[in-house]
Amino acid sequence: MPEGDVVWLTARRLREALAGRPLVRSDFRVPRFATADLRGRTVLDAVSRGKHLLVRVEGGLTVHTHLLMEGRWQIRRAGPVPRDHRVRLVLANAEWQAVGHSLGLVELVRTAEEDQAVGHLGPDLLDPGWGQETAAAAVARLEEDPGRTIGEAVLDQTRLAGIGNVYKAEILFLRGVHPWTLVGNVPDLLGLVELSHRLLDLNKDRHGHITTGDLARGREHWVYGRAGRPCRRCGTRIERGEQTSHGGKRITYWCPRCQPAPG
Repeated sequence: MPEGDVVWLTARRLREALAGRPLVRSDFRVPRFATADLRGRTVLDAVSRGKHLLVRVEGGLTVHTHLLMEGRWQIRRAGPVPRDHRVRLVLANAEWQAVGHSLGLVELVRTAEEDQAVGHLGPDLLDPGWGQETAAAAVARLEEDPGRTIGEAVLDQTRLAGIGNVYKAEILFLRGVHPWTLVGNVPDLLGLVELSHRLLDLNKDRHGHITTGDLARGREHWVYGRAGRPCRRCGTRIERGEQTSHGGKRITYWCPRCQPAPG
């Protein structure tokens, strides 16, 4: 599932394959930009911003993509592009090609105007300049709506950018916070934000959202995807339920003993 760490790793691989080389192919398979042609332009950089990807090219242009739930970028040797109706974008140089499958968003913007695409986002949990000020800014954004449930708030990318459904469940478990606790009643928002940063930072160079420290298959998570199974800490049956989020209802998981219900 493409949460902030997956997107960061994708940006690194795009940068390694494309940056510093001129494009020999640019194939936008979305109606709005079907005639766009970036051939001959050198790719300058590829960076992540929360769950957004920005590929900057010569001439002041940026390719902005978002994976949403099912999107992925595949890096492969230059050659024929697979015949697949899910391909939305192809960027290639003489050696490598990046093929974007099932991308939820594809657009071309001016680099100087990137903020129109990503300026609404909260502090990026994988910002290379992350520090006390960044963490405090994320806390301040969460505190703007103290009557909102914390499970909903941490998924709102305008509060802090990078958390998805897996990390939401795992972070709240590790902090002992029930998903329906109101933001204003969470005892240590700064601790929650800092933990979020540490977990994404630890996982950004590898596949999988490992929160238990155990890399063995089936041992990666505390509560996510484990409804009906015993809590790894106390043995209580893990619960699951639907919770409203910024993009609709999402399934959440929690331990009723380790994360006592509010009130």
